[in-house]
Amino acid sequence: MAGNRNMDSLMNQRETPHELAERLGLEFHDWLLLSRALTHRSYLNEHPDALEDNERLEFLGDAVLDFIAASWLYNRYPEMPEGDLTRMRSSLVHTEQLAIFARKIDLGRAMLLGRGEMASGGADRAPLLCDTFEAIVGAIFLDTNDVKAVEQFIVPFFNSAADEAVKNRDIEDPKGMLQEWVQSQGMAAPKYTIRNAYGPDHSKIFDVEVWVNGEVVASGSGHSKQAATKDAALNALKKNDLVK
Repeated sequence: MAGNRNMDSLMNQRETPHELAERLGLEFHDWLLLSRALTHRSYLNEHPDALEDNERLEFLGDAVLDFIAASWLYNRYPEMPEGDLTRMRSSLVHTEQLAIFARKIDLGRAMLLGRGEMASGGADRAPLLCDTFEAIVGAIFLDTNDVKAVEQFIVPFFNSAADEAVKNRDIEDPKGMLQEWVQSQGMAAPKYTIRNAYGPDHSKIFDVEVWVNGEVVASGSGHSKQAATKDAALNALKKNDLVK
């Protein structure tokens, strides 16, 4: 009973789409777009009255973010070669970075999740935060039909992350860096194991652990096994103060 009361309390504390928009200074003509952007498929499964989840908006927002990030980097760093621009764009729009942006605006408070997903901490899980952030970008674009409107929302986030991205743009192969360091310490190469995989086939999320010397040293997550193992390796490097 106590668990149900706690869950009901979390549900009651959820921020409405209008409250979120007002807090972020967003204006929508079609409020259903923002509501849809906040709706995870687990909520839709429990609430048949909800018309659609955010997966299609997430797909659109991902493409819009890629374009805006490329355009912004091209103009901000006119002397940067193509290879570095590509790595910078990846660092600005990858799952963990978008989740950081989402946490900055406390997006988890407004996400519409099913009870099970909420109970398991979905409101602070990086892949879900990333997906919802992308869906909001897609919703802004559809509502305004204007890339400039999306830029007004996203560029401040890019500005805040740019210096860190420049500093770390050479960390393109965290798995290789981790393996080199581990073997320099006289230990065998790291091993990666899939701890969990969940979500629909077209948007599956993988949780991966990295093992060194028989112990789990870090974990990571991503929309592919490759992305999840890369994230786990990067977290292991950060844990050992090998990168910032």
